Amino acid sequence: MSEILDDLADKALRRAIEANLEEFFQLVRHWPKAEVHDDPELLWTITDIPFFLFNAVMRTRLTPETVEPAIQAAINRGQSRKVPICWYVGFATQPSDLGTRLEKHGFSAVEPEIGMAMDLQDMNGSLPVTPDLSIELVEDHEALHAWCHVAINGFEMPDFVGETFYDIFLCLGLNSSSPLRHYLGYLNGKPVATSTLFPGAGVAGIYDVCTIPKARRLGIGAAMTTRPLHDARQMGYRIGILQSSKMGFPVYCKIGFKEYCKINLYIKDIPTSM
Repeated sequence: MSEILDDLADKALRRAIEANLEEFFQLVRHWPKAEVHDDPELLWTITDIPFFLFNAVMRTRLTPETVEPAIQAAINRGQSRKVPICWYVGFATQPSDLGTRLEKHGFSAVEPEIGMAMDLQDMNGSLPVTPDLSIELVEDHEALHAWCHVAINGFEMPDFVGETFYDIFLCLGLNSSSPLRHYLGYLNGKPVATSTLFPGAGVAGIYDVCTIPKARRLGIGAAMTTRPLHDARQMGYRIGILQSSKMGFPVYCKIGFKEYCKINLYIKDIPTSM
């Protein structure tokens, strides 16, 4: 486990948001079906799964002279495997005009993620939530199947993405030695919500927070976020981080999160006929 971060300066939190995200994606190196490349200039993953999340460029520290060949190499990887490629562009990305360069190569910008962080000592744990909600750790195959089913419904993803999540998370383990903790929310005994805790880069990262449509507006998303944050605080972590959509932003602000950066995402679809 990396040294726990207690530096609350804006620059340190921005770095932690990106570093935790990078470490989270690097976990696929433990999955035999993924290839991970990691050097000071680039961090990228590639698989045969035709969904952008599994084929990502996460860190870019390039010069104007080296960036164009790197972009073409990423496109070639996608074409060789017939999978889409996504590229994350954050505050520390170099060169600074990478987004513009990606668009010239046919990448499309999607809604940016909002990088947020908070001091866990200031967490608001008293937000209203339906009393019919219970939250349990995912500790067996059956619960993991349910978690994946809820996640793909909540995020409106294809079924094969849920099957891939199941395969990766099972590979990483469901016991106390796993780098991840998955949480499954039950409403009146039926699974309706998910979240994941990833302690990495010295902070507690929150991922995969979602609720199926028919169970929304009951305070469940906030509860699925605060539960792993409470666990992280008990583990000794001082700082929580996450990446938020516009829809989730007001909820996270009520918990105590603040915005520190934007993480832009560019996606290039690769025609399957190529």
